[in-house]
Amino acid sequence: MIRSDETRRRAVIVLQMLGIAAAYYASGRLGLLRPVGVENSVVTPLWPPSGIAVASLLYLGLRIWPGIAVGALATVISMSSGFSFWGLAVAAGSTLAPLCSFLALRAVGFRMELDRLRDGVVLVFLGAMAGMLISATVGTGVQTLSGALPAAQFWQVWSAWWAGDAMGVLMVTPLLLVLRKVRMPGLDDRWVEALALTVVAAGATIIATRSTLSMIYLLFPVLIWAALRFQLAGSAPCAFLMSVMAVIAGTDRVGPFAGHSVLEIMLNLCILNGCVALTALLLAAIVTEHNNIRHETEVACEELAALVEELAPRPSAERGSDGPPSGRA
Repeated sequence: MIRSDETRRRAVIVLQMLGIAAAYYASGRLGLLRPVGVENSVVTPLWPPSGIAVASLLYLGLRIWPGIAVGALATVISMSSGFSFWGLAVAAGSTLAPLCSFLALRAVGFRMELDRLRDGVVLVFLGAMAGMLISATVGTGVQTLSGALPAAQFWQVWSAWWAGDAMGVLMVTPLLLVLRKVRMPGLDDRWVEALALTVVAAGATIIATRSTLSMIYLLFPVLIWAALRFQLAGSAPCAFLMSVMAVIAGTDRVGPFAGHSVLEIMLNLCILNGCVALTALLLAAIVTEHNNIRHETEVACEELAALVEELAPRPSAERGSDGPPSGRA
């Protein structure tokens, strides 16, 4: 029985690794549907595999890192002419970056519920911005050492690589963390408001990313609405939708991105996606933390009221007669 349980546990781990590798590779292929050429190098404004890798580690722990490595290597091989030492080095950097992000998040006590402001802040600055420095540095450095990238173009490619990986964590990881709390909706849920938010978010995103009137600011009232009313469950999908639509518009060079160079488009997409992610993530965390504090306060007040009622002096029993007891003759 013990051997059977151990075999079953190992089989589950292997299946999890294969699933993560497949998800990494599939999301990488989707990300490459909208590539951007920066100084003869192919980068993406949004790299979903980095977000999938960080979320997988948060869910399952360090044991599934081989799945991330296999997915990263398969993605690199599909982008190049075949297996090579340089490709292996790029895959190693793409694996090490989410591992370092996960270890940093675990070290500071990150909670996957994202119900505290500090959780949102550390995910932004440690999980995304700091952790993805590794993959960008390794990937760009490998291209420079192999001669595929001139040294003078290092920082342009590095900044685009880092921005794409960081945006992948900021957009995809919160969306995947929300899935663990998804439940079948009940009859008393705010169906009408949720449907209205979906329609407004889609319409505002299309207008903001396709209009030539530079109406990007339309996105933020919708994000505020989603975060205030639905917290992360509403703001994370809205932010992801807005980011994807902005990337599509940027690579098509339409709307506010028309007439700009590739580097200008990448810079604008990085700033826009970063502001969208920060607004959605931090505001949702603030609202959730406030709601939790209010709920805990209400529970504490109810417990205190019950305790006071229990300890309050009870009225004495009524006496049989109003007058003083008569003495014995």
